[in-house]
Amino acid sequence: MNKEEEMKEVELNEMDQEKQPMTGETPTGTEKNGCVKVKVPEDTEVKFTGLSKEELMKVAGTPMWVRTRWVLLALFWLGWVGMLAGAIVIIVQAPRCKPIPEMNWWNEGPLYQISNLNEFSDRGLKGVDEKLDYLNQLKVKGLILGPIHTVQADKLSTLELTSINPEFGTESDLQALLDRAQRKGMSIVLNLTPNYGSGGISAWFNMAASVAEQLKEACKYWLGKGVDGIFLSDLKEIAKTDAWPSIQAIFNKTDEPKKIALMGSVNDLSVHEVSLLLNIIRVDVLLTGLSDPGESRIMPANVIQKLYASPPQTSLGWSLSGQIQGSLASRTPSVPVRLCHTLLFTLPGTPVFNAGDEVGLKKEEKLQAMWDLESQADGANATAKEEHIAVRDFFKALSDLKVKERALLHGEFVSLHNSSSSLAFLRLWDQSERFLVAMNWGSDSVTMKLVNEDLPAEGRVRATTNAESLPVDSMVSVEKLHLGPTQAVLLSYPYAG
Repeated sequence: MNKEEEMKEVELNEMDQEKQPMTGETPTGTEKNGCVKVKVPEDTEVKFTGLSKEELMKVAGTPMWVRTRWVLLALFWLGWVGMLAGAIVIIVQAPRCKPIPEMNWWNEGPLYQISNLNEFSDRGLKGVDEKLDYLNQLKVKGLILGPIHTVQADKLSTLELTSINPEFGTESDLQALLDRAQRKGMSIVLNLTPNYGSGGISAWFNMAASVAEQLKEACKYWLGKGVDGIFLSDLKEIAKTDAWPSIQAIFNKTDEPKKIALMGSVNDLSVHEVSLLLNIIRVDVLLTGLSDPGESRIMPANVIQKLYASPPQTSLGWSLSGQIQGSLASRTPSVPVRLCHTLLFTLPGTPVFNAGDEVGLKKEEKLQAMWDLESQADGANATAKEEHIAVRDFFKALSDLKVKERALLHGEFVSLHNSSSSLAFLRLWDQSERFLVAMNWGSDSVTMKLVNEDLPAEGRVRATTNAESLPVDSMVSVEKLHLGPTQAVLLSYPYAG
């Protein structure tokens, strides 16, 4: 007998004697003085064995369970068919996404012109290479360089379109620039305007036909070196020559992994003439210089609407500055540079800026002053630097929106308000976020009463030339939009169905 059993027996022996049976018998088995020896099992757990296979089969075959299984099977298939039908209805009735138009690299962000490489950087082509990180931060998609070829002003006999002027660098410098720009997703366009140092004779020496054959060979040469496009000033002159179709044919190759661009600019043409020229010459980008907003007597929306309605908007390029016109800040002294930025970044087509426009450099300021903006300055110089930095930050914000937002990249242009001193329009694309652009370049305040079925009661400020009156990210009424003198604002609101 183990210890535990002994303890249990002792407990039974010590029970109250009154409860023990009185008997004279003293059996020799399991009883002694009425005590019973009891063994308590240590493990009393009951195991559930479940039904056997035969029992389960017997129960499953009863009419009640047969009917239950059929009902559950029917409900499953009805639910599955219902969900399938619902999905089909949703797909059929859902609004179709509008197909995105063909987009090339020059449609994906701003272009940046560097007419004089040595003014931009004293190291010529190498200096441009060194500034690619800066340009990449501005979301620039393409650089228009030069002209950089060899020629003496107004002397056709000195023209060498396939030779780089040593003042700007060498062909190996250009190749290094091309390779690095490609790695950064930036394209390089060469300006091959022949007589770029002209003192009075035209850009084509008044002999475009004589230059045409050399131009054609130069296009083949530089495109073979990896250049992404060619730019030609005063395009209407070369487009009149018999050689123009053969020049166009060089750019119409479809087997290239990346499309090469034929670009050009025109000056002193009416809206009707520009529209006709676009339909005839068929270039990838035609740069159209806008009139100064502060001086133009023509309502800007009329010009924009006519040009937008005729050619594909992907062929339109817009600029307010240039080598002839001067810098953006110098050309429009009565209109803030940030208002011009707002206009160029939000028009349908490609915005084209000249070096220095992004910081608002004035005529008397040198381009290389851009690289000293982060250094310390005192007095008036400090104030000027702060303004340049603020303008550059505004440029970056608009460029970032242009690159990301479909409505600004290739959305429809809808005029809302149009006068000689103010303008408002919408940029809409399918179900993407909508953008409302409003600007007042006049000297007086204006309240615009804007009406369109797409307009909500309020819009969110995304960019503004006056953050005190219209803070960024604030909500403002669009039904009666009030703008102060020389003020512009970019609002957005969601698609409402």
